[in-house]
Amino acid sequence: MGNFFRDNDDIQFLFRHLDLETVAGYAEEGFKYAGQFDTAPADGAEARKNYELVLDALGQLSADFIAPRGESIDREGNTLNPDGSVSYAKGIAESLNALAKMEVMGFTLPHRFGGLNFPSTIYSIAIEIVSRADASLMNIFGLQGIAETINFFADEDIKKHYLPHFASGKVTGAMVLTEPDAGSDLQAVKLRAFQNDSGQWYLHGVKRFITNGCGEVLLVLARSEPDRSGGLGLSLFVCDRGSTVRVRRLEEKLGIHGSPTCELFFDNTPCQIIGERQRGLVTYVMSLMNGARIGIAGQSMGIAEAAYRIARDYARSREQFGGPIEKLPAVRDLVIKMKMDVEAGRALLYETSRIVDLELYLTKIAEGPDAATNKEAAKEAKQQLKKIKRLAALLTPMSKYYCSEMSNRVTYDSIQVLGGSGYMRDYACERLARDARITTIYEGTSQLQVVAAVRGVCGGAAEKYLEELAAMNYADSVKDLIAILDEGRKTLLDCAAFAKEQGVDYMDLYGRQLVDMAMALIIGYLFCGQASREVQMNASVADSGQADAVKNIPMTERKQMLARRWVTRNAAQIKAWAEEIKAGDKSSFRQYEILAGPVPELG
Repeated sequence: MGNFFRDNDDIQFLFRHLDLETVAGYAEEGFKYAGQFDTAPADGAEARKNYELVLDALGQLSADFIAPRGESIDREGNTLNPDGSVSYAKGIAESLNALAKMEVMGFTLPHRFGGLNFPSTIYSIAIEIVSRADASLMNIFGLQGIAETINFFADEDIKKHYLPHFASGKVTGAMVLTEPDAGSDLQAVKLRAFQNDSGQWYLHGVKRFITNGCGEVLLVLARSEPDRSGGLGLSLFVCDRGSTVRVRRLEEKLGIHGSPTCELFFDNTPCQIIGERQRGLVTYVMSLMNGARIGIAGQSMGIAEAAYRIARDYARSREQFGGPIEKLPAVRDLVIKMKMDVEAGRALLYETSRIVDLELYLTKIAEGPDAATNKEAAKEAKQQLKKIKRLAALLTPMSKYYCSEMSNRVTYDSIQVLGGSGYMRDYACERLARDARITTIYEGTSQLQVVAAVRGVCGGAAEKYLEELAAMNYADSVKDLIAILDEGRKTLLDCAAFAKEQGVDYMDLYGRQLVDMAMALIIGYLFCGQASREVQMNASVADSGQADAVKNIPMTERKQMLARRWVTRNAAQIKAWAEEIKAGDKSSFRQYEILAGPVPELG
């Protein structure tokens, strides 16, 4: 029997070293629910055990049940029926049913609604595991942020009506945001929300590119203020997919074929408002999308992990030129880079998830119903919250950007390792490459993530975070690497200051270089931190043909090697990025029409 949680040494290592007890204490509000609900732990140790049990079961289900259905799901896709309903691929329907029986469809929902009340950090691990089995299934499993948004912002009656059904897996949902003329620019949303004389809200208009638009519960961004343009004219609504909502078409896509992408028509659909008017985009959808971006980073990790494993196995077993192709320096270097980049993404994602958890729980303490009675705790939480919010705003787009771009590189390189076989459907890497491509596009393109992250890089958030990372205790074996990273920090600050002096347009033009530099440093410190762990785990190597000396290298020793390769190789890259940034080349502004050439005729 396989297990996508147990067979991943890096996940096992990080799970054991994450400060889950602190996060669990926040999530369980001091473990006050123990005894009230069967799923509520009594302390941090019990919470960690609960997390492990669920991830273990999910890892086994993903390996033995979900993954074998991936290929048939990709070929079958979804079906739009004459009545406007959608039928999932057989494997998707079976997997969703299995996940519902496991009671993991309310992963982060409170106990009182039948949820597990798990933190985002554990949810990120779960999303990676499921995505490794089938990335398209994750697009439905990972939409639990819809229920979270209802829980955070809706009134009690709406919560009680919808959330138990989400937690039981009886319903799935959809984020209904995008329109034909409003893609990334959600301020341009036109779908109309209006009230009748008795105050009942209705929706009318078209939405496009809606993931799981055939879900039973729809969270819809609509224009409630017809006389007000921009984001402040928008509110958020929830409705059931009834007779007044029609799926007009299913999109024909490059990948994630098991995930239905729908065009929806709302014909005066009755709905309820979530929270307050005019806060739909500015407050509620931004919160929803930040969670979704973490989810896409997790999805990217699962895809990349699956692709790396195919390449690693093939490089070991494929004989050419008198031996396995992994003996060829070019192949060997490519496989190492794939593995290193996957672990880099995981380090960044799990750290980001931890910070997002802290932001959520500190917000509850600072602004929740108990804030008035526990003023001292609320005051302290508010003080911490300012810094944590800035850090979450920096790391969230970074994680989505790095993990999705990395996933595309790794799946591309997986095909390259397999050569002609990788291009054929005999191996899953061609499907993984098609699935990975969307990750840099939906929930905000890589370019938009860079624009968001570079504000934190040039605005001081990255500087303060890097200072905190640099001040941590590290093992003597990596102290020389810390010195290299400290030198890189100085280079980053110098480049950020230079870019700011040139203006916002210049900062955005070289945003990728600035953000890449910051991420290289952050991940470098995280790797050095992993290499400094006192508790050592022996790496489990599936291939019994490898030498015992390789099998029994402690994980911390391997992490030291990984940190050394990452830091030393990126040191040269940081200098190269710095040269680009400080060269002052503004030809993209001044010579665009000449360098891009005339607009070509298509046809």
